[in-house]
This record gives sequence, structure tokens and C-alpha cells, in this order.
Amino acid sequence: MNVRLLHPSIENDVHKHDSDNHGGILVCKCPDRPVKVKVSGGIAHNHACGCTKCWKPAGAAFSIVAVAPTENVSVIENGDKLAVVDETTLIQRYACKACGTHMHGPVEREHAFQGLSFIHPELFENDSWPQPTFAAFVSSAIEGGVDPSEMSEIRARFKDLGLEPYDCLSPALMDYVATWTAKKRGALG
Repeated sequence: MNVRLLHPSIENDVHKHDSDNHGGILVCKCPDRPVKVKVSGGIAHNHACGCTKCWKPAGAAFSIVAVAPTENVSVIENGDKLAVVDETTLIQRYACKACGTHMHGPVEREHAFQGLSFIHPELFENDSWPQPTFAAFVSSAIEGGVDPSEMSEIRARFKDLGLEPYDCLSPALMDYVATWTAKKRGALG
């Protein structure tokens, strides 16, 4: 199979470590004065993402991203190096101005994910983070430069790795968003 690099953390084997993750320290890629972000408590919904907004390591077609409660995420070193990548997006992705690594992305506007921050678990100082459980926005990788002819092989590779590929979020997360929307509109109590 000649599929481009999905992500270094999952390319040869899905990252299989601490399913009872208790957080840790995320570190940017700067060799000098790296930005450090503390995540107190566990992370959830770890997955591969093909969207064009998420930070990806060089050569990777997909990111690895999870969420944590925003109240559990704090910048502990070199926060002066952080800036929001695009203030118009729902997820306010804070990236290091020197190396470009996205460190955390809180959702502050009214949304089903308000109060959560998106993080990239492979940035933890140690390997104690849970494995990805699905692949989201897979077809969006085309917008990032993946040739459409590669998509069947990419989906097959994800399935081989035990990561169900979706062209949106997982069904459970889509149900969560739809439930939030229905309650907001008064369709559900």
C-alpha cells in the first residue's frame, strides 16, 4: 500500500498507552524557550483529523487531536510566544509564533463544545495519553493537498488500524452536537 504519511504517532501502530490519562505538560517544538501548557485531568475523544485548521507534524496528512475542559488547560511557560491563528474560527487555536505548533484551542463562543479546549496529545512530555479511537473529517484532507485518488487507500489504512474513518465527527459526537442544537431551539426538553 502506497499511502502518504497519516501521522507519525499512528503510522506503524496506533499509539497505545494510558487510557486513564490524567493530563500532563504539552511542549511546543522550539529548542529554545518552548511554550508549555499544563493539562490537569484527562483528555477525551482522541482522534485523527483531516481538517485544514488543525496543526499537523511535517509531512503528515492528519493531526491527532483531543479535548479537555478549558478550566483544566493553562499556559505555564513562555505564553508570550502564543498568538491566535485565526480569530474568526470557532476554535481559537493558540500557536507558538516561533515554531508554529498549535498548543491549545479553546471554544469560547456559544456552541456544543463551549468550555472545551482542543489539544494535540502527541505534544505531551510523556507517552501517557490514550490512543486515537476514530478518524474525523477524512475527506477534508483533500483540501489540504491529498490527491482524491488516495482516499480509498487512506480509509482502508485507518480501518486496518482500528480507526473508523468519518467525513464528519464520530456518530456519538454528531449526536451530542445535534442534541445541544435541538435543546437550544426548544425541540427537546
